[in-house]
Amino acid sequence: MHDLGRSDGRPFRVSSWNVPSPSDPADRLTFQENHMITDFGLDYSAEPPVPADGISTVQRRSAALEELIHRDPGRFRVLTGDRPTGRLHLGHYFGTLHNRVRLQDLGVEMLVIIADYQVLTDRDVADHLTEHVEDLVLDYLAVGVDPERATIFTHSAIPALNQLLLPFLSLITVAELSRNPTVKEEIAQSQQSSVSGLMFTYPAHQAADILFCKANLVPVGQDQLPHLEVTRTIARRFNNRYGNGVAVFPEPDALLSAAPLLLGTDGTKMSKSRGNAITLAASADETAKLIRGAKTDAHRHITYEPATRPEVSSLVLLASLCLGSDPHQVAEDIGGRGASALKETVTEAVNTFLAPIRDRRALYAQDRGHIRKVLRDGNEHATAIAQTTLDEVRATMNALY
Repeated sequence: MHDLGRSDGRPFRVSSWNVPSPSDPADRLTFQENHMITDFGLDYSAEPPVPADGISTVQRRSAALEELIHRDPGRFRVLTGDRPTGRLHLGHYFGTLHNRVRLQDLGVEMLVIIADYQVLTDRDVADHLTEHVEDLVLDYLAVGVDPERATIFTHSAIPALNQLLLPFLSLITVAELSRNPTVKEEIAQSQQSSVSGLMFTYPAHQAADILFCKANLVPVGQDQLPHLEVTRTIARRFNNRYGNGVAVFPEPDALLSAAPLLLGTDGTKMSKSRGNAITLAASADETAKLIRGAKTDAHRHITYEPATRPEVSSLVLLASLCLGSDPHQVAEDIGGRGASALKETVTEAVNTFLAPIRDRRALYAQDRGHIRKVLRDGNEHATAIAQTTLDEVRATMNALY
């Protein structure tokens, strides 16, 4: 999902979610039937698709899928990606990027979409789109995404993908789009008096992103599950309406990732526009300056208590992630030495961690021709996949003339 690492400054946290139930009684039956992942060796038929405790079924399924990935990574195709709104930062790295590289290295087929059409509503971003897209590719390569094993491509370069949006919109109602909690949040955060059709239909467009390549696995945070449920609903309804007993599209599963609660250095959400995020491209001096100015609190003794000391705890957590250690131990090691010692620890940990990523990024940045070739090759591969899917969809709909 698109953020599925997000470059638009959204907070990196695990939040509550609600998976909408199908409104059509016929869909309810297939909803239950199709949530049996028997082709993955799993059977959840004894459980309701959305149990009273909400998360548990999805968490169990996600854990079981992790086991299957290790046993047979070749049976999975993953779609993930970002909106090109600026350089990626440490929140993105620990939230999604490291997981993409992990899945890639396990042998899972990976497609990474740069959703440039989804930022057209933001004029400031759209005016610098080429720069933002190339920055994303640089960040991907720097953290270890390998274009020989992962397909990196852009929305706008794949016409057949975007053409899927039209039949998909016929399978979802305005009311269902209106109820989507992520759409509501996007609308609220946009602070616009009216909302564009592009923003309103975002979940359906995202379904086209996922289903054009028939991805069967999508790494997401819990707050993005409603979007993925829209994709599953569209896939199910298309199969029921046009498939004649054949599943044209898979109903992709969620691979849950618990994104750590990393605040910006000012104690608010991480955002490039706020100047409170440590980007992967930041120099050691820029990083040190940001951390020196980070917000803490009046208590000298350092502890890891996210609920009551969010700013201090976010810094402790950042150090622990970079060091690969437990945050409580990091806090205990600093103890009564105060915020100054905490910031020194964080600065050293972050700069040591980012050093090889910065070196690789600087090396790739010297050859912009290579960056463009990565995109050309990825776009060609994604175009071939999308055209095959679109031809199949048109034939299934009796619309291939």
